[in-house]
Amino acid sequence: MMKNLVVVVGSLIVAFAFNCFLVPFGILSSGLSGIAILIGLLTPFNIGAMNFLLNLPLLILGYYKLGKTITINTLICVASLSLFLYLLPEVAITDNMLLSTVFGGGIGGIGVGLILKYSGTSGGLDIIAIMVSRVSSFSIGLLLTGMNGVIVLISGFIFDWEIALYTLLSIYITGKMIDTIFTDHVKLTMQIVTTKGHAIRDELLASIYRGITMSEGYGGYTQEKKDILMMVLTRYETLHVKSIVRKHDENAFINMFETVEVDGKFHRNN
Repeated sequence: MMKNLVVVVGSLIVAFAFNCFLVPFGILSSGLSGIAILIGLLTPFNIGAMNFLLNLPLLILGYYKLGKTITINTLICVASLSLFLYLLPEVAITDNMLLSTVFGGGIGGIGVGLILKYSGTSGGLDIIAIMVSRVSSFSIGLLLTGMNGVIVLISGFIFDWEIALYTLLSIYITGKMIDTIFTDHVKLTMQIVTTKGHAIRDELLASIYRGITMSEGYGGYTQEKKDILMMVLTRYETLHVKSIVRKHDENAFINMFETVEVDGKFHRNN
């Protein structure tokens, strides 16, 4: 419940940044919300409603490709962000475009950082990036950068290149703020000590595109036989992995630590 509350608060912060700093000046954000802003600026459609409609097909796709847990987390984020975008008035806090770009990007980054930290994904292009990264050598960060670059180009062609540059600055500041709160490109090594190793391994291999090393151990006090699973993943995947582990073994011991370097295949072969 606390996790969902933080996600809702993060969505409110993002909506405030959009409607009070970026949207009044025609500055786009990153991701599908940026496309929703673009459509809202060019048509009578409400930005919040467009944000939800654009995310809906990806939520359905994510349910089949990424699993129920990530999809539910994403749905809470998308629904709350869309609602707040619909309800909050589009009123500029300042008439200075540069100040709006800096504060809109920074405040929006705080909101997205909170969402990613407690939800794992903010929806939209995140879902596409996660799915593509699982079947390719491209990192999630690189994929999102490329897709956001397309949004900047669209902004330049439809509006003008000055607004496109402000959009680029806003996206950059948002990214730096997200990195302060939540760093998606950091690799983590996860060690799982459990009595349900085979069941956990089977579900992880079916839903996580990573290799798993499995070995046997014994409890130091109980001498009970344990399975030890080790895998390297990104922060985007940790919540999903932990939910799978807890589903099979509430008493499993999970140890995570930052990985400095990965030498070898990070993705599991098909």
